[in-house]
Amino acid sequence: MATGAFSGYAPIAPGSAGSLVGLALYLLLPVTPVHLWMAGLLLLFVVGVKVSSDAETVWGKDPGRVVIDEIVGFGVTVALLPRSIPLAIAGFLVFRVLDVLKPSPARQFERLPAGWGVMLDDIAAGLYGNLLLHAGLALWGRM
Repeated sequence: MATGAFSGYAPIAPGSAGSLVGLALYLLLPVTPVHLWMAGLLLLFVVGVKVSSDAETVWGKDPGRVVIDEIVGFGVTVALLPRSIPLAIAGFLVFRVLDVLKPSPARQFERLPAGWGVMLDDIAAGLYGNLLLHAGLALWGRM
C-alpha cells in the first residue's frame, strides 16, 4: 500500500511513478459522486499516514519508495474538477511540478512527525494544483 502497488520501487522518479498510479486510478475508476471521491481521499489519507509512518520505521525519514502520498496528492489536485483526459494530464503535470518545488507551507509540512509529514506536504501541493487548475478553467474555459 505504501509503495503504490510497488510503483515506489521505480528506479527513476518513483514519485512520478506513484503519481502515474494516481492518474491511472482516476481514469479507470467510474465517475463517482463528489462525496464518495472526498470520502475515498480521506480514507486513503488516513491509511497513508499509518502506512508511511510504519515505512519510516523500516526505511528512514520520508523514504522515496513511499508513494501513497503522491497518489493522494494527485487525487486532491483533480478533486472537484470536470473529468477529462486533458485536465487529468494537466493535473498530473501541475502536481508533479508543485510536489518537487514544494511552495510554502508544503516544505514546512515535511518537518511534521512520521506519516503526517510524508502525507501533508503532498496534500498541500495537491491543494495548490487544484486551485491553479480551477483558475485556469475560469480563465480559459473547459478542457
